Amino acid sequence: MPSLPSPAQPATITIAPLEVRSTSLAEQAYERLRQLILDRQISAGSPLQEARLAEDLRISRTPMREALVRLAGEGLLVRRDARSYAVRALGTKEYFDCMRAREVIECEAIALAVAKITDAEIDALEAEAQALHNGEHSEIEHFHFDDRFHSLIANASGNVVFPRLVEELRVNARLFRLHSPLHRQRENHDEHGTIIDALRARDPERAREAMRAHLRSLQEDVKRAIIE
Repeated sequence: MPSLPSPAQPATITIAPLEVRSTSLAEQAYERLRQLILDRQISAGSPLQEARLAEDLRISRTPMREALVRLAGEGLLVRRDARSYAVRALGTKEYFDCMRAREVIECEAIALAVAKITDAEIDALEAEAQALHNGEHSEIEHFHFDDRFHSLIANASGNVVFPRLVEELRVNARLFRLHSPLHRQRENHDEHGTIIDALRARDPERAREAMRAHLRSLQEDVKRAIIE
């Protein structure tokens, strides 16, 4: 597997200042940085310096420190030294472990969801998937749709724990930097379509197998990339 770079300089990203809102500055800083990490706008291993980030967001170092500690607690950042963190890079084994756990949870979630998801929700999911497929889109737009797709199904299961577990596993897997969904746009579209068809048919076993096939296809794609 290709080794990840270890840049000596802080990440060179442009971050707009925070706005004054009812939520705390620490919460806003956390949300902003978390989204940048999940959108892969900050490279794994790039140093994130507390003072520099506080200056970019035009906030004091105290709320910035709170946000960084919270992100580190969630496993998105690792501490480099007393004044800086870095985005955590997920190893190959952990990636596949996350994907195996997703198989167990998401296959069960969709089997439960087929009886609960509404026709309107299925229609909206299909329309969004088709619009994304027909138009030009960025990797970030794909990520956001994929998040909504899997989150909707987990929520429709009726199990209040599944959505939280699915989100956590997806966040962890997002830290694995080798794979990009835009390398397999056609495959993703076809697999999402098969899942939607199974939901519309209200067939739990068909839905379970469609979700399993999708998640295993993602893993096989990564395995091929590693070998090559």
